Formats: sequence, structure tokens, C-alpha cells
Amino acid sequence: MNAYDTITQRIMEQLEQGTIPWQQPWNHKAGLPRNLLSQKEYRGINVWMLASGGYSSPYWLTYRQAQEIGGYVRKGEHGSPVVFWKFVDHREENQDGEEMDTTRRVPLARLYTVFNVQQCELPERLRPLLKIDNALGADSSRQIEACEEIIAQMPQRPAIHQGEARAYYRPATDAVNMPAPSLFPKSEHYYSVLFHELTHSTGHQSRLDRATLRDLLAFGDTNYGKEEMVAEMGAAYLCGVAGIANETVNNSAAYIQGWLSKLRNDKALLVQAAAQAQKAADFILGKVTVPSGS
Repeated sequence: MNAYDTITQRIMEQLEQGTIPWQQPWNHKAGLPRNLLSQKEYRGINVWMLASGGYSSPYWLTYRQAQEIGGYVRKGEHGSPVVFWKFVDHREENQDGEEMDTTRRVPLARLYTVFNVQQCELPERLRPLLKIDNALGADSSRQIEACEEIIAQMPQRPAIHQGEARAYYRPATDAVNMPAPSLFPKSEHYYSVLFHELTHSTGHQSRLDRATLRDLLAFGDTNYGKEEMVAEMGAAYLCGVAGIANETVNNSAAYIQGWLSKLRNDKALLVQAAAQAQKAADFILGKVTVPSGS
């Protein structure tokens, strides 16, 4: 089983149990899931694989890393797969199967198994890491301020209008329309929807020029499903950064079955959409810039 199959199967199992991984917020005070030793944050699909694990600590490590710091993984604990990518040189072949002088860089995925620190026995000096409380929702005013900051600081932000009582992004005019905030049941819902539409907008040719938006045809088209998953994951990522719950994800059985059907037919969809969503969120957060005139 390759990386795509393993990750997709894991997410499908969660969906079948009624858990939507990209709806699960992480502990915003602790931050994104990260490796305990390197302190590097996980990215892409790994965020949702780990954030949906139900642990309050954001720290993860491999079995060997636990041993290196003088600890161990408790007997009977099951790890979570994470995927890492590296690019390798691949020599092209001609029609006769003979190697050519030209090479191209191709992505190679490798799977690793990691454990949350709450699944481990750690040295006394590291025990405080096990006592992180889930503080989501503890300071709603600060979280709304965080949402506003994300929106205000987005580079090359599209125009945002409130002309109609429905939310959408229109590539032709590069504009987002949002219902008035008063029409939403709560502020978190408004910002979740706005993050969704802003994620769509990152696909515009003047920004990331994302194929799933550029070549979008209609509801039901293959690219429609991919672009919607990008927007959902991108919005969920931004909600997590701001510390609010993602209020836009539909928990209905029909919704879950819809995604299960898509994932069964396209094992690469999940990983690719998560990677695009990560790029979109990075763009909105000002971590990625596009050269002027591109």
C-alpha cells in the first residue's frame, strides 16, 4: 500500500465513524501539531491526520525519538502515519525504454509512524508537556480580533462586498461576496465562511493560479470537488490559526458519504488537496508571495 492509499484509508475510516478530520481544531494556544525534538510544525495532510487524533498536546515523536530522550511508547499504543516528501532526480526514457540524458525532479513520498507524547512515558523534565489544556473558546474577543487580523493582512486581498445574502467568490471579477455578519448565527460562522471564500480566491491567476479554480467548469465537475476540498481545508486551517471552530463543515450523512465516494475514486485527492490548501493558507497568512505581474 503506497502513501496515498494509507493516508486516504485512514481518513476514510474517520469519516465512516462520523469524524471529519478537517473540522477538528487544534489547541490554538499550543499551536499546530509539531515534532517534539525538531519543533518543526507538520504541514499539509499531516496537520489533519494528527489534529484529529484527540490529544490536547501538540507534540509528536517517533518510537526511536522517544527512546533517544530516555522515554518510551507505552505498550499497546497505536501510532499515526505521517507522510514526508522529497524530490529525487528521475532519468527520462524514450519510446524504446532507453534512458535519455534528460532528468526531471519527481516527488517521492515516505511514511513514518509517530506517537503523541500523551502515549508515551517521558523523563520528568518533559512531563509538563502532557498538561496542556484545550483552551479553544477561552477568549472569544481575542479570537475575533485574530480573524480580523488575518483578513486585513492578507496580501493581494480581493474586494469583499456585502451586496447579496449569499457567500461566493467570483473569479471573473476577483471579488468575494458575503452576507452581512448579522445574518450569521454567530461570529465564528461568518469568519469560517469568509475564510472559505478567501481560500478560493488564492487560486486566481494573479495569486497561486490553481488549476482546480482556473479550469473549474460546474457543480459536479471533477475540479469542483477538488476545489471545494481545498477551500474547506484552507478555511479549517485558518480557523485553527485564529482559534475558532470551523462552523462551515456539514456533518450530515449525505455530506460524509459524498466525500467517501470521491476518495474511493481518487486516492490522490486528499493529499493533493491538503497540499494546495496549505499553500493557500500560507498565502493568506503572508508566508508565500507571488511576484508582481505574475
